[in-house]
Amino acid sequence: MSIDKIPVHVSMIMDGNGRWAKERGKERVYGHFEGVNSVRACVEAAIETGVKYLSLFAFSEENWNRPDEEVTTLMGLMVKAMANEMDSLDHNGVRFVVLGNRDRLGPELNEEIDRCMKRTEDNQVLTLIIFLSYSGKWDILQAAKKMAMDMLSHPEDIEAVSMDDFGRYLVTDGIPDPDLIVRTSGENRLSNYLLWQGAYSEFLFVDTLWPDFRKDDFRKALETYAKRDRRYGKVK
Repeated sequence: MSIDKIPVHVSMIMDGNGRWAKERGKERVYGHFEGVNSVRACVEAAIETGVKYLSLFAFSEENWNRPDEEVTTLMGLMVKAMANEMDSLDHNGVRFVVLGNRDRLGPELNEEIDRCMKRTEDNQVLTLIIFLSYSGKWDILQAAKKMAMDMLSHPEDIEAVSMDDFGRYLVTDGIPDPDLIVRTSGENRLSNYLLWQGAYSEFLFVDTLWPDFRKDDFRKALETYAKRDRRYGKVK
């Protein structure tokens, strides 16, 4: 089935790994491992449908408050997943980007991120963005601090600052705002994600747990988006 209107940027809040594992009598981390298969499926579906940017909310600033064992497992899974998937991503023209408060990540993970980003920086088929150690409030705050520092020497310029000017201080500078944000697992909230960038995004909340989310689910989300009427506050 063809889809009339393809979004440029689709963003996924990957939720439900823990519940998926619990339903199967497994530890929460088991769901995180299975969720990698859903990431792979969504990347393939994005390429097949012509989506240019796919972003995934992998780990929030608030997630650092989870049990140490789970956090350690998640960080190790990130390293392993990058090592396992990078050949395929590079071969298929995927540019790999990680955004967030990377100062909180360990040296091994940061080194692997830098290596993967450097390797794929010229790819143009799809940009895959992983939001890691990220929150919307943190992003806005760090942007405000950077802008304030730049304004110290020219305070008279502050009145001329536009929304686009401020947006260049966000970690997503150069990346289009998401057209569609999808959250899995039946939860109906943003959870401090892309608060600035999602101002005019279309939202879709689905009951499917993330480890069960596959290509058909991704295409159904795009079909739902194609039926939406985006007016940006205007009227026809």
